[in-house]
This record gives sequence, structure tokens and C-alpha cells, in this order.
Amino acid sequence: MVDRRRFFRVVFSNPALLSQGEQQWPTRLLDLSLQGALVERPLDWPETAAGRYLLRFCLADSDIELKMEVEPTHADPNRLGLYCHHIDIDSASHLKRLVELNVGSSELLQRELAHLLEEHLEHEGLHSPED
Repeated sequence: MVDRRRFFRVVFSNPALLSQGEQQWPTRLLDLSLQGALVERPLDWPETAAGRYLLRFCLADSDIELKMEVEPTHADPNRLGLYCHHIDIDSASHLKRLVELNVGSSELLQRELAHLLEEHLEHEGLHSPED
């Protein structure tokens, strides 16, 4: 299987919560990137899950909570891939720092951020400023 990921992934095993409206599904993060997350598939996850969900989790040994508006992109019996559509500025700052600490290079992090902007512009049907 070819790995087509464009973003550095941080292994991150923490409890998390997916919610949509009044429904909630406890889960566990498996890894994170600037683009989204991979989580354990909740036991009662609906087969026809669609739309956007809120993913919430705390950083280890802290009360800092990160929140991402996500959409399921793929699922298997054990895992669920989530694409991040929106993240608040505080959560984005913490996620950026987490990736930066794991990437080990500010140059690589800047490339990751440029790829993220490019991907979001493409996803939203917009063009980059150079176009």
C-alpha cells in the first residue's frame, strides 16, 4: 500500500471525543497532523456517518483542550480518518507547536504550513495568491 500522506504525522495516543449535535462518541487519538487526525473507530460509530463533527481532546498532563471541526474521510473496522475543515486559533497554535516539537525543523514546519494552506485553498475551490 502506498502512503499518499502529504503531512507529517505525530503519534499521539490520548482520549478524545467526537460529537455531532447531541450525539457523542468517545474515542482515542492515534495520530495527528496539521490536516487532520486518525482515531480509533468508536464502537457505535454509524455506518453511514456523514457531515462534520467536532473532535475534542486535551494535551497530555494538561487542561489545554484542542477542538477541530472534522469530516470522516475513510473508515475501517478499527480506525477512522478525519479531515480538519476548521480549527480555532488557540487550538491551531497548540497543534502547530506539537508538530514543530516532533518535526524538529522549523523549515520543515514552514513547508507543512504552506502545503496546508495550498490544500485548503484547493479544497475550497480557491486559488493560491500566485495564480
